[in-house]
Amino acid sequence: MENKNSLGKKVQLFREMRNLSLEEVSKRSGLCIDEIEKIEKGDLIPSLTPLIKIARVLGTRLGSFLDDDENLGPVVTRKETHTSITRFSNRDGAVSSDLDFFSLAQNKTSRHMEPFLIDIHPLSEKEYRMSSHEGEECIYVLSGSIEVKYGSETHVLNEGDSIYYDSIVEHHVHSASGEAARILAVIYTPA
Repeated sequence: MENKNSLGKKVQLFREMRNLSLEEVSKRSGLCIDEIEKIEKGDLIPSLTPLIKIARVLGTRLGSFLDDDENLGPVVTRKETHTSITRFSNRDGAVSSDLDFFSLAQNKTSRHMEPFLIDIHPLSEKEYRMSSHEGEECIYVLSGSIEVKYGSETHVLNEGDSIYYDSIVEHHVHSASGEAARILAVIYTPA
């Protein structure tokens, strides 16, 4: 019986987390209170249409009601836990890392953005590979200097500077000074 109503419990949890009454959700979604109550109690198996309406009112995506992970609230990442490193290189055939990524939302389900602390190591070679993907990126320089190659443009950013761009345009981020740099990057990729 517990699994039968996991969807309804999640709808109720999201509603309560946002301090919304059944009446408020009803008014904003156009659904009747009785229908929302039945969904939350598991007495009604809804179609996608009411779930989409409820998700919009609650400011979440439809998939949030379907995710298995129970960590629906905020995810806190403590400074001392920045040990989960993913290393990347922007060069073909590279044997060393240019970028060390530390996820700031590793355990957050249903996220639409990927926030990272990224340590940028100086390039050992002048050659690098531009990349592009759907979405957007926002970068804030915490320390050092970086160079952002964006299409045919080049932008040098220093500590305290930021840049926001559409990542469908070919781009590359690397150290500008030959010294290490650290950035906060938030990457959005549409579902």
